[in-house]
Amino acid sequence: MSARKTYEQSPSGQNSDYAKRTSKADRPVRKKPFTGKSGHWLWLWMGFTGVAMLSATAGALVALSLSSTPFLQSRLRPDEAEMFTKGGSIATGNLRLPELTRPVNILVLGTKVLASDLPEKEAQKPAYELVNSFEGPTDTMLLLRFDPEAKRLTALSIPRDTRTYIEGQGIAKINAANVYGGPALTAKAVSELLNGVGIDRYIRVNVQGVQSLVDALGGVTAYVPQNMKYQDDSQHLYINLKQGKQHLDGNKALQLLRFRYDKNGDIGRVQRQQMLMRALMEQALNPATLARMPQILSVIQSHIDTNLSVEELVALVGFGVQTNRSNVQMLMVPGQFNGDGRHDISYWLPDKRRIQQMTARYFDQGYTETRDVDSTYLRVAIQDSTGQPGAVQSLLRSLQEAGYRNVFVDNNWKEPLRVTRIVAQQGDPHSASSIRRHLGFGEVRVESTGTLGSDVTIQLGEDWLQKETSSQKGFSNF
Repeated sequence: MSARKTYEQSPSGQNSDYAKRTSKADRPVRKKPFTGKSGHWLWLWMGFTGVAMLSATAGALVALSLSSTPFLQSRLRPDEAEMFTKGGSIATGNLRLPELTRPVNILVLGTKVLASDLPEKEAQKPAYELVNSFEGPTDTMLLLRFDPEAKRLTALSIPRDTRTYIEGQGIAKINAANVYGGPALTAKAVSELLNGVGIDRYIRVNVQGVQSLVDALGGVTAYVPQNMKYQDDSQHLYINLKQGKQHLDGNKALQLLRFRYDKNGDIGRVQRQQMLMRALMEQALNPATLARMPQILSVIQSHIDTNLSVEELVALVGFGVQTNRSNVQMLMVPGQFNGDGRHDISYWLPDKRRIQQMTARYFDQGYTETRDVDSTYLRVAIQDSTGQPGAVQSLLRSLQEAGYRNVFVDNNWKEPLRVTRIVAQQGDPHSASSIRRHLGFGEVRVESTGTLGSDVTIQLGEDWLQKETSSQKGFSNF
């Protein structure tokens, strides 16, 4: 099948957002306690969730009452602050609730701090200070893109073991950048890894903050894909979870997020993080959250370090609430485990070519490329959740008859699914949608929860069985 290519390029091959940006640096800002009344936040959230309609006057009063001071827990030097200010303002309030003015990229860093991670002097601090610190290596890294023009929210997971260049340190794992230079150096390393993608703001949250935030949201219902048991006294890490769908409190959710002791190591953990993020997103943004706003704000004040202002944070939350869930996409930096014998350290080796394609498609960076799907070379994995081997074989035959030659059956998907998921594992929604059109059923998801070695993973659900049953009935009636 011949390929048809079209190219689009932003000026000078750079992000068009950044072509207009200045290099003005913000002054260092000391954190000030938030003094806004909880009633203001209550009405804000009610406006976001659609529980009540705010009048223009009330909205203006609420917007005017917001402080523009960031929730900074750390002090940024002018040169560090400049890393995040090249794009200028990201939100406006005026006479209405704050709204995003342009696409913005937010770097989210989840830190894990132990005494062994810190210099000897710092390690003498009490345990409660260590757990609330933001200075350790990043256990979790996400780049979130809020795009009001495309009405799309993209979450790019960056594996902590990604091998990359860190300024002043050389080649290292990217999770070490926060130890050497905090959020500014980490943002610079991430930007260089992703072909110059700009970073507008950052959020750092520590381990205790994640647990407290999940508790403040009332927990999360999720499917634990396997029995998880692990103990590490040196890290105070104790994991004991049973397989199955269950409601997790903050402690158990943290256990699920931190478990990495299976065949895929940290990459398996990234996949579970994406599953949990989607579950949290589906559950958190609803009217029941209103009653929990005081606890949520307390967590933000105590356990989160960010250079987002209150106004900007409100604009991001408002955009998230209004975004259609089908327009939420979860990606992972493409790459592979090192196994070539050239590295003594375990790395995730990034794939530069595929990173270029991904940043072009989702971050407006450089060239975009569109081509017809060539089913001959597309790697399609099937994961069965139905427990019916015959269903898998019939799906396999159907795909092969349609010209998909590189189809293989992977390990079963443990969670029983009612609706088949067609997962764009490498971030290519066109290939997944092509398969969806052929099958005539299923839900396309852009996320990285499928088989690592696939382009598209089909997680087979009950709807395939129903289609097979209907087809057989129709044939016998004929």
